Amino acid sequence: MDIIADKKDWTWVLERSCPDCGFTAAQATPATAATMIPVLLPRWQAALRRPDVEERPTPGTWSVLEYSAHVKDVFEVFTARLELMLREENPTFANWDQDQAALNGNYSALDPEVVAQELVQNGLDAAAAFGAIQEDQWARRGLRSNGSEFTVVTLAGYFMHDIFHHLHDINA
Repeated sequence: MDIIADKKDWTWVLERSCPDCGFTAAQATPATAATMIPVLLPRWQAALRRPDVEERPTPGTWSVLEYSAHVKDVFEVFTARLELMLREENPTFANWDQDQAALNGNYSALDPEVVAQELVQNGLDAAAAFGAIQEDQWARRGLRSNGSEFTVVTLAGYFMHDIFHHLHDINA
C-alpha cells in the first residue's frame, strides 16, 4: 500500500506545542538548533540499526528507513532554505513535495548504513549553518511557496519540530 500523503499545513507548530511529540517550536532558535541537532543524531543512527528498519508499522506509514531518509533530506532542504534567506532579501522557497521526494529517492530501497552516514553528514552541515547565524540575522525573512512567512528564528523552530517529531514517529 502507498503512503498516505500528508497534506497538513504544519506551520501551526510555531504558535503552540505539538500535542503528539511535545516539541515547542517557539522555544527554538538558530543557536538551539545548532546544539540540538548533534544530540539527536545518535538516536537516528541507533534507529537505523534496528533489525526491522525496513518494515512499515502499518501499510500507510513510513518505515524507520523511510523516515530516516526523509530526515536526511529535511536537513539538506532546510540548510538550503536558510542559506537562501541569508543570501537574498525575502526569497520564496521552491516547493518541496516530501512524498514525491520519497518516491524519487526510492527511500524504501536505500541502504540503512548509507542513509545513516548521509543523515549524520547533512545533520552536521545543518547544525553548522544554524550555528553560524548571528543574532542580527534572526529576523531575515523567507516565504514558502504557499505564502507562509518565516524568519530565520521561526524556520529554525519549524525545522527542529520536523526532526524531533519524526523521532517520536519512529519510537511511538
